[in-house]
Amino acid sequence: MDKQEFARRRKRLMDIVNSGGIAIQPTAPEHVRNGDVLFPHRADSDFHYLTGFAEPEAVAVFVPDRKQGEFLLFCRERDPAAETWHGRRAGIEGACELYGADDAFPISDIDEILPGLIENKERIFYTMGRYPEFDQHVLAWVAEVSGRKRAGVHSPEEIVSLAHHLHEMRLVKSRKEIAAMKQAAKISVLAHEQAMRTCKPGLREYEVEAALLNTFMQGGSRSPAYPSIVGGGENGCILHYTENNAVLNDGELLLIDAGAEYDHYASDITRTFPVNGRFSSAQRDVYEVVLAAQAAAIAKVQPGNHWNDPHEAAVKVLTKGLVELNILKGRVPTLIKEGAYRQYYMHRTGHWLGMDVHDVGDYKVGTQWRLLEPGMVLTVEPGLYLPAGTKGLAKRWWNIGIRIEDDVLVTSSGNEVLTGALAKSVAEIEALMARAA
Repeated sequence: MDKQEFARRRKRLMDIVNSGGIAIQPTAPEHVRNGDVLFPHRADSDFHYLTGFAEPEAVAVFVPDRKQGEFLLFCRERDPAAETWHGRRAGIEGACELYGADDAFPISDIDEILPGLIENKERIFYTMGRYPEFDQHVLAWVAEVSGRKRAGVHSPEEIVSLAHHLHEMRLVKSRKEIAAMKQAAKISVLAHEQAMRTCKPGLREYEVEAALLNTFMQGGSRSPAYPSIVGGGENGCILHYTENNAVLNDGELLLIDAGAEYDHYASDITRTFPVNGRFSSAQRDVYEVVLAAQAAAIAKVQPGNHWNDPHEAAVKVLTKGLVELNILKGRVPTLIKEGAYRQYYMHRTGHWLGMDVHDVGDYKVGTQWRLLEPGMVLTVEPGLYLPAGTKGLAKRWWNIGIRIEDDVLVTSSGNEVLTGALAKSVAEIEALMARAA
């Protein structure tokens, strides 16, 4: 993402905040992994969306109509000794030269400077509750300004949720954001193909995961967008399984839910395929139901349709398929009304996708499902999960867990499946795996 993209976003925010307000957005704090080792730092998505700044210990402040500059960045100063140990810092100068800040200050000075910036402002745009420790700083600054009333200073009268406005901005992607998401999708497609080629009976789940991660990094992704799910057999019936350490057995399915992150944008793909490269008849029967449900859901991703249309389409096909397989008994409309399908399909059909894998944005506006608009990106991921021992479930279906997921962009004329290049039909998957054998 280039400087112009970040500047455009900040301009949109300034127009919302207006001259009576000030917006404050911290980045994410660092977290200890163990001992003196930290988890790899990833900037808060809202913070990065506005700044592109990747370092920890930073706060962005936006003050419309401030004569000395509207975009302020508080960050760490340059420190040769610290940088020798822990890597380079942009410093105060770099914050301005590299990241477009109008003014920059040491993060250590924020308690001295911020109260002066919020003096005589009507409102603060800030997201309370996300970082409780930082909340206390904001409240302390307001209290400090409130104590200056006798000097003719007034403090802000309200704190407005910054997240509400930023998340509405983030929900509809720009052309450059879509380009980044397409690259994330391309990398992820290659990784899933490599996983299919690598898979064979006797491997452990983490050996297939290693193929995914290797392909992510070869493609330019430094990190998966979320912990990869690599679940064989019964583990494919656990929705967020991440142990990834079991042996892959001949005759079982392998469910992989994994996506690369590229330039801070996520992809999210799930494919389910046979460990030995050939679907059994029972596996194929269930797979075809899920595949048909996904096709019906994707067809409903259209501008003007509402958020729940794809889910309703998927539920109808899944329920009908379960009846045809004699797993459920009864009339389809009645079974849907009673929620009978939820024993085997207990999650929604998708979620927003963007900088976060479960991206921001309200699913309802008021009490109504949100209408889909060009530039929105969502996943479409129906599934069926048939664990062994389920009461009333015939043994031939046991431990068949199937989910099929793609990333779908809403366009002006319909939709574009960003991950559509990845094998998905039974024939395509079996052919790809046969070529690798």
